[in-house]
Amino acid sequence: MNRKDIFWKLGYLAVAGGVFMIDQMTKAWAVRQLRFGGDRPIISGFLNLAYAENPGVAFSMLDNHGDSGRWGLSIVAFVAAALVLYFFWRTPRSDDRILGSLALLLAGIVGNVTDRIRLGFVVDFIDVQFGSWHYPTFNVADAAICVGAGLMIIDLFLSKKKPAEAKTETDSGTK
Repeated sequence: MNRKDIFWKLGYLAVAGGVFMIDQMTKAWAVRQLRFGGDRPIISGFLNLAYAENPGVAFSMLDNHGDSGRWGLSIVAFVAAALVLYFFWRTPRSDDRILGSLALLLAGIVGNVTDRIRLGFVVDFIDVQFGSWHYPTFNVADAAICVGAGLMIIDLFLSKKKPAEAKTETDSGTK
């Protein structure tokens, strides 16, 4: 890996750091403004800001396990962050979609584990609903994880398509 590649990857990590800071700042705002002040409708019937404490993982799963759950989930998050960093540094510089998705995953994982260690729960505050359907409350870190995972899924489909297209072009060019 040359210097240029390292600088590009450090740029991705800087973006991850920025997403982490935005996550932590918005959570701090939510604690100060929403915790005792009630919900704030942004788009009536669609988007609200509403304070919630999530001691579990996504959609409040595993939320009844107290301190053992808190530290167990924190350990899992540290392992996940370490694996993301490992794959981040092994990914070629030319693979921007994967590097971007890994940076977003890292920012989201670190943002939520920071809350879990510091507070014992994750602060959620973005509340989306469509009529009677209500999506679980989430935060910026959750959104970063979802976008990062979505980019990985897209890359999975696109990377399977590229070799097939290349093989078809090679086969048709040799006949």
